[in-house]
Amino acid sequence: MNPKTPAEPRLLIEERRRRILDRLNEQGRVTVGELANGFGISAVTIRGDLDVLDQRGALVRSHGGALKRLNPRQDHPLKVKETLHHAAKVRIGQAAAQLIQADQKIILDSGTTTVEIARQLRASKIKALTVITNALNIAMELANLPQVSVIMLGGMLRQMSYSLVGPHAEQFLGDLNADHAFLGVDGLDPEIGLSTPDVLEAKLNALMIRISREVTVVADSSKLGERSLSVIARVENVHRVITDNKAAPEIVEGLQARGVEVLLV
Repeated sequence: MNPKTPAEPRLLIEERRRRILDRLNEQGRVTVGELANGFGISAVTIRGDLDVLDQRGALVRSHGGALKRLNPRQDHPLKVKETLHHAAKVRIGQAAAQLIQADQKIILDSGTTTVEIARQLRASKIKALTVITNALNIAMELANLPQVSVIMLGGMLRQMSYSLVGPHAEQFLGDLNADHAFLGVDGLDPEIGLSTPDVLEAKLNALMIRISREVTVVADSSKLGERSLSVIARVENVHRVITDNKAAPEIVEGLQARGVEVLLV
């Protein structure tokens, strides 16, 4: 019989995890392969380390590695945000797409969760739909679908989010109306409301809410309880929040107490 491999000393595990965080702070991002090679251990062990550090709130797991924890008060590039909580965002996008009916006029705000709604629509057999969006990436997801009419708002391009904002976008949007708006946010606090780092984005989002009969916020659980710079609206202006099943119960209860339906996926 082969003797059992001795358990790794706890001190060595914690030291390795501290060194992982040091490297993450220096580089901003690490991959499983890079860390496994650097420490001379298996990818399975590194994934376990990253999962533990994620649970402690020390980093954010991404596909194939980890990122420094993002500050919701700051703006971050779309390419960084789209790697975070991807599985949850896909589930949220699937649940949101099921609320959309044929012949509706809907708004898809910019964001990495709303683009998952667009991808679900692309894969669906919905017969006819009008989509209003200020997001270049969402417009491109839907551009070649003959059954979907895309209305693209004009304005100033925000390179961080591939979105168009400003007075021109607001003027164009102000002449429209929608059956259902789907909004992504950077912060969702029951007391403060919906928020985002960019002032112009917040103004446009607020107008999206005003011209829509129904409003659904799509946000993974990391956004709940957070407060970003610019307040979009109070939660009482929202009909529904779709988030993942890691949402803190006290936040869910706080939203429900204000009359907001909460769907956990």
